[in-house]
Amino acid sequence: MTRLVLATGNSGKLKEFRDLFGELEVVLSPQSEFFDEQAEETGKTFIENALIKARFASSLTGLPALADDSGLEVAALGGAPGVWSARYAGPSATDADNIAKLLSELGRATDRRAAFYCAIVGVRHPDDPTPLIGTGRWVGEIAESAAGAGGFGYDPVFLVPGTERSAAQLSRDEKRSRSHRGAAMRSLLPELPGWVSGALG
Repeated sequence: MTRLVLATGNSGKLKEFRDLFGELEVVLSPQSEFFDEQAEETGKTFIENALIKARFASSLTGLPALADDSGLEVAALGGAPGVWSARYAGPSATDADNIAKLLSELGRATDRRAAFYCAIVGVRHPDDPTPLIGTGRWVGEIAESAAGAGGFGYDPVFLVPGTERSAAQLSRDEKRSRSHRGAAMRSLLPELPGWVSGALG
């Protein structure tokens, strides 16, 4: 069975990735099982940051690595918070801090269009010249207040079209079938079994 490291310490992301892997014979371990350091996310795009994190995790563990970089783009804020989504309210911001800043910045704006974006990158080793890359997008709107206890990040204020619910009010199955991360992983599925086999060496 192949062991992969997932370049995150976020338990919510780990659960989603494990769900998305389905029947693939892999053991997916979070990087927090191996080290505490964080990659310096200096990229200007989600793909660049995901690649930085994947190479960093692989270099410190000697294992094939998967990383994602995802965030929220809000039309009325010119695409912000974008790649700064996790640090929108500061380097040590909590999800609640980021949501509070987002709602404050957006105010009573009538244009509340938004989209989650996700890039997933896999590397077989730190210097892998042909990384595996998948992307996904989830379009919705920003609510005026938070609702729901599920999910993580901006899920409580992301209204899902056609449901009158936030992403934090969806079941895990519903979220997996609709989300940006689910779409990014599904875009990789045709290549993933071969990539996993190749990751064995």
